[in-house]
Amino acid sequence: MAEMNRRDFIGTAACTVAASAYAEPSPETRYMIGAYYFPNFHVDPRNEKVHGKGWTEWEILKRGEPRYAGHHQPKKPLWGMEDESNPEVFQKKIAAAKSAAISYFIFDWYWYEDEPFLHRALESGYMHAANKDQVKFCLMWANHDWENIMPARLREKRSAYLAPKVYDYPGVYDAAAFDRVTDYIVSRYFTEPSYLKIDGAPYFSIYELRHLIERMGGLETARPAMERFRSKVRAAGFPDLHLNAVAWGVNELPDPSRTLLSLGVRSVTSYTWAHHCKMPDFPATEYESVLAQAEHFWQSASDKYGVPYHTDVSMGWDPSPRSCQSDKYEQGDYPFTPTLIGNTPEMFQEALARAKAHMGSSPNAPRILTINSWNEWTEGSYLEPEAKYGMSYLDAIRNVFRRL
Repeated sequence: MAEMNRRDFIGTAACTVAASAYAEPSPETRYMIGAYYFPNFHVDPRNEKVHGKGWTEWEILKRGEPRYAGHHQPKKPLWGMEDESNPEVFQKKIAAAKSAAISYFIFDWYWYEDEPFLHRALESGYMHAANKDQVKFCLMWANHDWENIMPARLREKRSAYLAPKVYDYPGVYDAAAFDRVTDYIVSRYFTEPSYLKIDGAPYFSIYELRHLIERMGGLETARPAMERFRSKVRAAGFPDLHLNAVAWGVNELPDPSRTLLSLGVRSVTSYTWAHHCKMPDFPATEYESVLAQAEHFWQSASDKYGVPYHTDVSMGWDPSPRSCQSDKYEQGDYPFTPTLIGNTPEMFQEALARAKAHMGSSPNAPRILTINSWNEWTEGSYLEPEAKYGMSYLDAIRNVFRRL
């Protein structure tokens, strides 16, 4: 196929996907708003093996220190350092999200050594909350290796101690293991009434698509694997799978639009602005300057990827608590990165207003917004109430996206 014809074909396919996957929302639900949920604030046996009995990431947050003049650390959750695997705790989260017009949580979901990891926030907390029907949920498969960055040293080479076992290194694909993962997802989550579906299709996102393809051995192996996944979804009674890819794992693909089309990916979004925007000033970059970059990215993303792009807003960025607090704070590998400053509730509300204007101005843009994040406290991105600003970040969402 000639290059020009291939581009025309991809563009036509993207328009077809946009038309079929995104029906015009009703006046009561004009926008769908999702918040990423990071589930490392409950006890997990594999964390205990490394960090000790009863450890959760709250321990990292408590030890955060100011690393430069005016640095807002440590963050102090207004609700306290609660156990997210407790249904009553999650019931409070759901009620607050609902009141702020948040439609769904996107759970960071992990699978290592042939079983789930950090899953009790979802399976014991959210799924047993009495009001779970008020805010839906879906999964983003965080299919990266798990490194010990709790905390990370400045110049220490890190190695993974947990890895997704759906492929063996280097690139020897384990089809049976991948089938066990997808069987678990379809039977355990997709069949839940509160699971997010777009036009009836369960929404499922993949964080590092490039790594998945490479470690499976290439696109020719990944394509039939994804088709088997879709077949299971259809066999369970759904019309299809709404497969989403995170831009972080797409940007380094040699031909993103062609790869996404080949795998049947129906949309792209981003996990955080830190993945696609520059933060040139260390130790701190102004939030407003990164917002301007994000706006430009929204405008070009759908054309870049060949599928609809779900607009994204980040509340903040400050992974410094995950750095060893006794190390000098110099720019280096994550988490020794610039932080965002000036991300007040007012500036966050401005970002939301610009995102809403972008979604409303483009006839092909889905009115779906992803926010980073509900509770990634140790990356400085959270909507949950904090001592300094209270409920103001949730209020900002409500102010911009209040239901009509």
